[in-house]
Amino acid sequence: MVLKHTLIMHTQMNADYQQARLTRDPRFDGTFFIAVKTTNIFCRSICPANTPLEKNVEYFQLAQQAMFAGYRPCLRCRPDSAPHSYAWQGVNTTVHRAMRLLRQNRELSIEEIAVKLGITTRYFRHLFQQHLGLSPKQYQLFDKVLFAKQLLHQSSLSIENIADASGFASARRLQHNFKKVTGLTPQQIRQSKNNKEQLITLKLAFRPPFNWQHMQSFLALRAIQGVEYVADNFYSRTFNIGTDKGWFRVSAIQDKNYLQVEISLANIEKLMTVLSNIERIFDLNADTKSIRTQLLRCGVPADKMVTGLRIPGVWDTFEAGCRAILGQQISVKAAINLLSLLTKELGETEGDKCYFPSAKAITNSDLAFLKIPNSRKQTLLLFAQHIVSCSAPSVDDWLNIKGIGPWTVAYAKMRGQSSPDIWLNTDLIIKKQLAKIKIDPELARPWRSYLTFQLWSMP
Repeated sequence: MVLKHTLIMHTQMNADYQQARLTRDPRFDGTFFIAVKTTNIFCRSICPANTPLEKNVEYFQLAQQAMFAGYRPCLRCRPDSAPHSYAWQGVNTTVHRAMRLLRQNRELSIEEIAVKLGITTRYFRHLFQQHLGLSPKQYQLFDKVLFAKQLLHQSSLSIENIADASGFASARRLQHNFKKVTGLTPQQIRQSKNNKEQLITLKLAFRPPFNWQHMQSFLALRAIQGVEYVADNFYSRTFNIGTDKGWFRVSAIQDKNYLQVEISLANIEKLMTVLSNIERIFDLNADTKSIRTQLLRCGVPADKMVTGLRIPGVWDTFEAGCRAILGQQISVKAAINLLSLLTKELGETEGDKCYFPSAKAITNSDLAFLKIPNSRKQTLLLFAQHIVSCSAPSVDDWLNIKGIGPWTVAYAKMRGQSSPDIWLNTDLIIKKQLAKIKIDPELARPWRSYLTFQLWSMP
């Protein structure tokens, strides 16, 4: 029998979360959940409902754990809409990766995910029981129900489409599992909505502070013409996901701590993957409190700290690799002009929308239209050929390609995978900042990507 106490934080953390609960501090939204024993309901830390007595409260680190313990999600604060938080997971990157794969690859079996992780199915189950107190299948089921609940609340998708998007084999399976877990039917959650709406509109919550202006400025300077568009309060772009295409638009609702997201996507089964990628691109799950502590410790002056800074991502590692290769030894503006030209010549178009070219499209071109050294063209071609030839290419393997060095690989990891601990110490701007400020980057672990961006952003 799994001990219920494995789901509860230790005494000091409970005290911290008690204070956050009483003040409804939005900076803790999604980092823990409050279960009320007298109502059998669990809530976000920001729930506007009357504050329960501490003796009637139980704390959980994940919504899925609260559901496993028999609590139902609150219909008022909607735990399904809380920002995700993986910071508590600490050093166990295998569990972290497993949670992400279970969430983003609903079509994969537990056995297939174990293979991707390089571990046995038995050990996979053991890790989940040890760290989360529930099995991978239970975690995945609760996560699918939470996502379905979010879509029922926020979108105009039909029940059948929501079943497809959340990974249930049919609307009937969604109905059965939703009723079993929440005690309600999808129809009871779903109010009257216009199902003719073309766009999928959702809210993605974040924990403040979020420096939206910095994010917008960074993305605007690097926007690829035809693919990305940045205005005062929104960012939009087209994307490829396998053989499917789509686009999304994001705007920040700062006073309510969420991003308003509109998505156009023909294949609804890819919706969770698209949403997860948007969360990554805007770094919505950043542990800003821990990051700030580490950056101050390593020597970043408090008066020069850019508050609420996030890592601006790009759609995938292939695009990040192309950006890094074409950006070598030239200005940002010149690099974006090259990327825009590459997209214009080799990217697919649909009406007024253009899509970043595929690796296959690049391999089929001699790139004569790019006015760059032949060695750079050859590197880009070899890179595209590598992506086409490998079924599951690793970014580290790029080092075997002539013309690609550690900086390119690190940049692709930082922006294409949003790796939090990338230190670009060979970058020219970083070197200039280090000459002015005494920094010990080792003390910034595991958040050195944020140190890189802090130094890039400081005058």
